[in-house]
Amino acid sequence: MKRIILKHGEESRILGGHPWVYNNEVKAVLEGHGEAAKKAELCAGECADVESDSKHYLGRAFVNPASKIIARIYSSSKEGADSGFFKRRIREAINRRSLQLNECSCRIVFGEADFIPGLILDSYVGWDLDAALEAAGNSSGITYNALAGRLGPPEHYIAAQFLCAGTEARRGIIIKAVNEAAESCFGKAPAALIEKSAVSVRELEALPPSEGIIEGSFPQNGIVIFENGYPFAVNLFEGQKTGCFLDQRQNHAAAAAFANGRRVLDCFCYSGGFAVHAARAGAAEVTAVDSSASALKLLEQNAALNGVQSIVKPVCSDVFDVLNSYGRSKERFGLIILDPPAFAKSKIHLSAAAAAYEEINLKAISMLETGGILVSCSCSYAITEAHFKHIIARAASRAGKRIVQTDFRGQASCHPILAGYDESCYLKCGIYTVVKSK
Repeated sequence: MKRIILKHGEESRILGGHPWVYNNEVKAVLEGHGEAAKKAELCAGECADVESDSKHYLGRAFVNPASKIIARIYSSSKEGADSGFFKRRIREAINRRSLQLNECSCRIVFGEADFIPGLILDSYVGWDLDAALEAAGNSSGITYNALAGRLGPPEHYIAAQFLCAGTEARRGIIIKAVNEAAESCFGKAPAALIEKSAVSVRELEALPPSEGIIEGSFPQNGIVIFENGYPFAVNLFEGQKTGCFLDQRQNHAAAAAFANGRRVLDCFCYSGGFAVHAARAGAAEVTAVDSSASALKLLEQNAALNGVQSIVKPVCSDVFDVLNSYGRSKERFGLIILDPPAFAKSKIHLSAAAAAYEEINLKAISMLETGGILVSCSCSYAITEAHFKHIIARAASRAGKRIVQTDFRGQASCHPILAGYDESCYLKCGIYTVVKSK
């Protein structure tokens, strides 16, 4: 087994729980021990042991010399990454979720936070959309229990992302482990295992994008899943992330608690998670803005599934342009939701991202009536919670408004946060009330 020896003092972050070794932290790569040790070259996807400069053992890792993250530690011991290892880790990750996994779509493996670096698994629980619509008589407002009664138990469709050379090299045994773990935990294998690895992070690993059905079959027009009791159409071959923003599930419900009777503006609405929840919760009207026409088609479909198409008004436009236009015409709202994409994908984009977050929050706060609610999100892990709160406070000050924090939330519980690994704590969702003007 090859050994990665760190430079003096570089082990402190890893001892604190962080699983990554950066290429500029490596002193040497050796093979063998003692006088027989010799310099070696790492191969993408292989395993190596990580040691401090004083030869203190730190763990076993997947390695990739082509990546800035040269090693991703998967174990503190010298265990191998075989089929049994992946089956055990996947089963443990599923069992850690306290959710009703047979009914709830959620993330079942969250990479390093579930001790499987570079592997994402999302379980979508639902029925063929066409079959569901036929069973419901094409009516809106279909329920989980009604579909279960007419169509039987839902299927599990698992979307997978192989994000590092270590998991890419072991995709065969991982696929086998996913099927076996699903059978053990869910009582049956997934109806389909679908790859969604056409993501930019693979480029950093010198891996090509990859997407398609690995095993099984997926309904042509997608499936219907249920989130907080509400039906949503999902097509795992389209859209962002693995098909849906499962990390915002609990925040959708939290924001909707403030929607009753209010005029709502949902910015960066995507397929309508916030908008539909707000409409179902009694919003007077919901204006849902996104620059993607395909996202708004999903929004309209989801509004119809929930019987709120008359309440939800889609607007296909750049959000900044819409905010500027509404500001000039002095539009006023009772609830504004901001859920933009990650403005800061890394720390080098931090300054520009902070300015963009401040600008959209300034525009939103300026349009809120007294007593109005701002729900502001950031999925940029490089923007810390403290920094994000400071940005919103500055935006309120510039808008001439006084706001109070009503709630502050993070990602859904199926996206666990690993202590010492800040990258796993990425989603911020602040809920603020405008109490008065300055």
